[in-house]
Amino acid sequence: MKAEDIRAKSQDELKEQLVTLRKEAFNLRFQQASGQLENTARVRQVRRDIARIKTVLRDRQAAQAAQ
Repeated sequence: MKAEDIRAKSQDELKEQLVTLRKEAFNLRFQQASGQLENTARVRQVRRDIARIKTVLRDRQAAQAAQ
């Protein structure tokens, strides 16, 4: 997911997507621990998407506080 796509979404959509990605990250960690994970690169991709969403949410929160 690109930062442009994330910035285009509303705050509610980002929060929903954050929950979804956290669930996926949990499932991927579970699969990795049990040796069933096939796409190991997906773990890194999900972690970075979570970080991007959290960054955008924090930027918006800081912008509101500055007003």
